[in-house]
Order: sequence, then structure tokens, then C-alpha cells
Amino acid sequence: MNDSPAANVTSRRDFLRTTGTFAAASALAGVAIPRVHAAENNTIQIALVGAGGRGTGAAANALNVKTGPVKLVAMADVFDNRLKSSFEGLKGQFADKMDIPDDRRFVGFNAYKEAMDALKPGDLVILATPPAFRWVQFKYAVERGLNVFMEKPVTVDGPTSRRMFDLAKQADAKNLKVGVGLMCRHCRVRQDLFKRVQDGQIGEIIAQRAYRMHGPVGSAFSEAKKPEENETMFQIRRFHSFLWASGGCFSDFYIHNIDESCWIKNAWPVEAQASGGRHYRGNAIDQNFDNYSVEYTYADGTKLFMYGRTMPGVHDQFASYAHGAKGLAVISSEGHWPSKARIYSGHKMTNSEILWRTPKEGPELDPYQLEWEDLTTAIRNNTPYNEVERGVKASLVTSMGRMAAHTGQIVTYDDILNSEHEFAPGLDTITLDSPAPLLANADGKYPVPMPGITKKREY
Repeated sequence: MNDSPAANVTSRRDFLRTTGTFAAASALAGVAIPRVHAAENNTIQIALVGAGGRGTGAAANALNVKTGPVKLVAMADVFDNRLKSSFEGLKGQFADKMDIPDDRRFVGFNAYKEAMDALKPGDLVILATPPAFRWVQFKYAVERGLNVFMEKPVTVDGPTSRRMFDLAKQADAKNLKVGVGLMCRHCRVRQDLFKRVQDGQIGEIIAQRAYRMHGPVGSAFSEAKKPEENETMFQIRRFHSFLWASGGCFSDFYIHNIDESCWIKNAWPVEAQASGGRHYRGNAIDQNFDNYSVEYTYADGTKLFMYGRTMPGVHDQFASYAHGAKGLAVISSEGHWPSKARIYSGHKMTNSEILWRTPKEGPELDPYQLEWEDLTTAIRNNTPYNEVERGVKASLVTSMGRMAAHTGQIVTYDDILNSEHEFAPGLDTITLDSPAPLLANADGKYPVPMPGITKKREY
């Protein structure tokens, strides 16, 4: 599946990133390599499920690991053109690490099973399809005994979150290693910042702010479905625009700022209230708001304020901050990477107040690559590694803020966890002939959230 970040915003995975960047992680090489997977030559075989921009970027990271030999042996997507594009792009860089004949390039709703069936227990599958399909494909991976890397968010509603919590336990029972694409937690600089904050260098955290405000990103469109186009495929192709498929731009993009803020606080919010709306949208037919303002509340009463906006011609900001009783921590400055993290003695963020900053010795290591080094190290050393529970909690907290904005109500963590509104039931049996999870009205427009009118559901 594909995503279309604004040109002036750091993308989730930039496949065209120069390979020299990946070399920075070479310091992690040299780990022991016991036989913890099926391949006798200690090569971890990989299948890619979801061959859009994110999946292709994840595969590039996987093929660049320094922990030992890897090989991409199967690919799957519901769109043949995306599969071909991804294959050709990866082959241009990693031909010697790929063995994917035509009969291991699978297209269709059951392609994920065929790709995973090409692996042996202990190999690894990348799940990079829209989040709605995560539980379906993760369930099959667990049944097949495969290690997993899955993109975020891992859920978009309560019922699938409960399902994923259970699947995480099943993965643990089988000693499977599972990584979740919340790469900021693998940033070595942020890890240093976390320790410093927990050690009290900014004092008790009293408030946090997070911003992701920039131009439209893969969410607003006005072209109606062509009569001959399948409705479900139409929506999957534009998955950022539909809440059932992705949680919309809120879940898909804001989860990083929310997750890194909760990490630094070392807590999850227990409730949220929010506002947002659609403005001068013209003929846009997607389900997203143009702006969101969320007040998250932690159990101790402190707040995280999250601001999101996808509008042209307005002030842009992409950063996260933690205010403490003794100073301020910058968690991220201008996007996800480099973080440019630092600590100030005050809250004006002047140079004279800087107490600690990102070390100047060399560039920050790429967290997109580091999460892969960490995952494959765990596979080879057979050490416990399962990020699913944390990934589900980050997804739930994100959905909690989204639901608060879309309904106009105060929403608690228990509210979103126990909600019975499953956005797209039956995705484990979906076919091209199945009814689409969402239907347009006679004018070709889809239902949008109506705060204060629709209070128990988001649409």
C-alpha cells in the first residue's frame, strides 16, 4: 500500500534514502548467530506483505541489516502495479539479497497467506498493509510460527485491539519476535533523553505539547469512484482517507508524536477531550478533519496537548516537548529523525539555557534502521522481543484522542478499549465480491464524523 506525505515533511520511510545512511548502524554487527530459525545457513528469509511505500521502505531496512545474512523470498499485495514497482525498486539496490521468481509474487486478498506459506517457521514477515488488516495477517503469522515486523498503527478500534492483545500473548507463547514500527523508541538519542528525564533532570513533568501541522498528506481527495472500479479496492488505494482502513490521518500520522510523548512521561493517558473540524474542503469526500486539538490527561492529572493540522498556507510545526518543574525537554524538533533532542534549564529554549543536547560527534543514527537491527539481533540471539502490547496501547491512546474529536465527548481509555464499534468486521473473509466496509451516499460522498450529533460512534 502506498502513502503520500507532503514534499516538505519527513516521510515515514524514504526508500530512496541513500544507502550510506544505513551504514551508520554497522557498529551493531558481530552478534552471535545461533540457529533460531529454519534456514540451515543462518539466513533469515523474509516475505513482504504490502508493497507500497512503507512496505518497500521496511524491506529496504531489512535488507540493510548488519546482524547477519537475510534474503527477501516472497512479496504480496492486492495491487499488481504496486507489487511490480516495489519489486523493481528493491531489485535495483538489493538484487543479491533477493530470490523472488514470478511464482512467489502474489496478488489478491489471500496473497498474504501465499507469501507467508513460502517461509519456514522462524523466518520473518513484514506486515505493511493498511492497519485494518493487521490482526488478520498477524493471526496467520502466529499460526505459521513466523517472526514479524508490523507497521503502525496496529489497530484502529476497540474490538481489534482486544484481539491483538490476545495475539500478542500467543506470540509470546511461541517465543516469536515481533517488532512494531514505532521507530522513535529505537532512537539512541531519545533513549538517552528518556534516561535523563527519568533521572529527574527536568524535574517532575507538568505538561507536554506535541505538534504535527503541515500541508495535506494522503487524506483529502475529491475524485469519485469510477463506475467500473471495485468499491473496496478504491478505498484501500486511498486508505488514509477512510477511518476503517487506517484510523485516518489522525491515527496513521499522529501516533508517533503521541507515542514518544507517552514514552518520555513513562505513562499512558487515561482520558481525552478534543475538538476539530473540516474547513473549505470543496468537493472532498474523505472522512478526515483538517485540524485536531486534543487534551490528553494522565492518571496524575498532568496533560499532553496534541495539535494536528493538514492545511496549506498555514504555520507548520512538527515537534514534541515535555515541560518539567526544573526545565524543558525537546523530544523531537523538526520531524521524526534526526530528533535534535535537548534539555533546557528553563522554558524559553534559549541557547543560554541548554543543559544537554544531541552529541555532535557524527550524525544521529537512523531509527528506521535501528529498529531492524534490534529486531534481527533478538531473532539471532533468541532473546525475548515483542512490541505488540505497547504498539496496541499506543494505537488505543491515539484512537482515544481521535474518537474524542470525532464525537465531541470525553473519551476514556476504557471507553475506547471496550467499544463495540468494529469499523470493518469480517476482513478475514473479504473478497472482491464482498460489500465494501463503507458505502458512499447518492452524491458519492462518505459519512463524516459529526461531533455532538453522533456521540457513541465516530461515523
